[in-house]
Formats: sequence, structure tokens, C-alpha cells
Amino acid sequence: MRSYGELEALVIAWAAQKGILENGIPRAQAMKTWEETDELIQAIEDDNMSEIEDALGDILVTIIIQAEMQGLKLVDCLESAYNIISQRTGKMVGGQFVKDNTEHSGFDPNNASNT
Repeated sequence: MRSYGELEALVIAWAAQKGILENGIPRAQAMKTWEETDELIQAIEDDNMSEIEDALGDILVTIIIQAEMQGLKLVDCLESAYNIISQRTGKMVGGQFVKDNTEHSGFDPNNASNT
């Protein structure tokens, strides 16, 4: 089995070969992610594990391409998001984590004035 790094590089090379990186439009790529997310929802509703696996992989491919189109490293995006969610408080409601209303999207865990 290949490592995540190897697979990410293969996806980026594939996207370059297909002209997606040179000619693609970031909004259109985001819509592709949305389309694949709809497929994930359907697979979950159908309790179809092979389709869930396929949809998750397709979503990841679209996100890898989007990050490359934006000149971002996906691992940096993930670290940025984790730095925010690791400080998040909230509760489970209806099977979903709902963050407290007192939070704002610009939370900086390194800024003492946020507390």
C-alpha cells in the first residue's frame, strides 16, 4: 500500500497531466467536491461501505487538487484547522458536534486576549 504522500503526489501529477491545474477554475473544483460529498451522503443513506470508501477517496482527490490550485499544502490547511478545533468547546446534538456560540472563526490559540 502506498503512503499518503505518494498518493497525494500521484493525484497532483494526474491533475497536471489532465490540464486541471493549468486550466481549472477553483470554484468549479469546489463544486466537484460538493458533488462528491452528495455521493457520500447517498452512500451513507444506502449503508453501502464500498460506495462510502469510493466517495471519501473522491472527495480527498478534489481537495488535494483544490489545495494545489490555491498554492497551499493540504497538511498546512489541516494543521491550521486542528489548531482551531483543538480549542473548541461545544456539545453533541442530534449525533453532531455543535460548537459553542461564544466562539468566532478568527480564534487564535496563541493569543491570550482570546480567553
